Amino acid sequence: MHTDYSNDQAPPLTIEQRFERLIARVFLSGKPTLESARRHEKQIRDFASGGLALFWQRQGIYFGAALLCGFYYSITIAVLCYLLCQVADAFDSFVSLKVVKRTDRSLRHTRRLLGLLFFSNLFSSLAVATFTLLVADLEGPAEHFTSLFFLFAAGLFAAVNNHQLPQVLAVRLIIYGALFIYIPARDIWNESPYYGSQMWLHFATAIFVLYFVLECSMIFLRLYQRGLDQLDELRTERDRAREAYEVKSQFVSVVSHELRTPLTSINGALGLLRDSDLSNNPESAARMLDIAHKNSQRLSKLINDLLDIQKMESSKMTYDFAPLDLTELINEAAHSIAPYAEKYDVSVCLTGDSDALHVSADRERLMQVLDNLLSNAVKFSSAGGEVHLSARAEDDFAILEVRDFGVGIPKDSEHLVFGKFTQVDGSDKRNHDGTGLGLSIVRQIVTDHDAHIDYESQPGQGTLFYVEFPLLRRPS
Repeated sequence: MHTDYSNDQAPPLTIEQRFERLIARVFLSGKPTLESARRHEKQIRDFASGGLALFWQRQGIYFGAALLCGFYYSITIAVLCYLLCQVADAFDSFVSLKVVKRTDRSLRHTRRLLGLLFFSNLFSSLAVATFTLLVADLEGPAEHFTSLFFLFAAGLFAAVNNHQLPQVLAVRLIIYGALFIYIPARDIWNESPYYGSQMWLHFATAIFVLYFVLECSMIFLRLYQRGLDQLDELRTERDRAREAYEVKSQFVSVVSHELRTPLTSINGALGLLRDSDLSNNPESAARMLDIAHKNSQRLSKLINDLLDIQKMESSKMTYDFAPLDLTELINEAAHSIAPYAEKYDVSVCLTGDSDALHVSADRERLMQVLDNLLSNAVKFSSAGGEVHLSARAEDDFAILEVRDFGVGIPKDSEHLVFGKFTQVDGSDKRNHDGTGLGLSIVRQIVTDHDAHIDYESQPGQGTLFYVEFPLLRRPS
């Protein structure tokens, strides 16, 4: 028989698939994340390993309960219920072993194991409940001390040992709690005693004991959840420590490289000036001084970048916000960067509107942003190329744009572009020097101005960096 599921009609779900979806909604609610996946993984494993560790304790409890039932009530009921509990416990242990020894960590397999755990614990709970109810029937309309004590022990055992999976614990407590109320309530229904009788006292006592079991369950559940929270915090701190170690390693590598190169040039130039008679060759002396001066400036910029990063990380960066004309500022930045651009045979062109665009900003820090963006654009442009600088208004924002037509940036490189001590080309043979701090500092300054920075790029066609500032409306 052929079934056609045309017109985008999905095939009907099997019983197994429906069950898996139900379990996923109950246990894995919310958007799955790495942290939640780790948490679920630990909860499932703790639950299963804890169940295996308590195997012989459960055997002792089942044997003791069967022995009491067989000696005082019915050997037949005792044997049948003991065998039922053994089957349930064997299935429970089998599922727990599958969880502990599993190698497949996929979400689908996790759902399946959760479903098996849920079903096995439901089966064992019903086995215990059946045993208890049959003992209560054998006791007749009496105090039900034995049956209710069996239920109390089962509920307390679940509270202490099944708190890793709250949904499973809830199922056990619902079954045990319903039976805890049902047994004395059935006697009251059948016998209709007056309110001062022992049956009503037993009913009230059962409710009190049930409340105690529920409170114990919540205490153990909260303790376990607190332990999970502390574990997550420790894992987060560990990850932060690893990140800090990586940043430290990058810092040592970059700083040692960036310091060694200019210091070598400075030492070489000063050594030549000291050891040579340059009075007859003033041009050579001037060239040596120029090399030393440029490398001193390079060292100064590195130190300033490091100080800025330290201030930002310790939240000590200060700003002097004031109304600022962005159009005027980019004109100043274009003239300031011109000598640097000439060295690369690159021209900086002002484009866009010339109208005043007022924003609330720190002039010095915003000039630092423009200097970094323009110097990067110049460095990565081809000789004879252009860098376009513009500012324009769009809705309630002032858009600052720096566009070059150079090498461009590969896709999925944002973590390198804005990272600390990182560069898109981080090899020792890269063509452009740098510490990898400039754009990280730029993004932090922009963020502190309640603005947003991003870029668009095509490898081989250039890059556009743009910053969106909230536009300051000047009173007319």
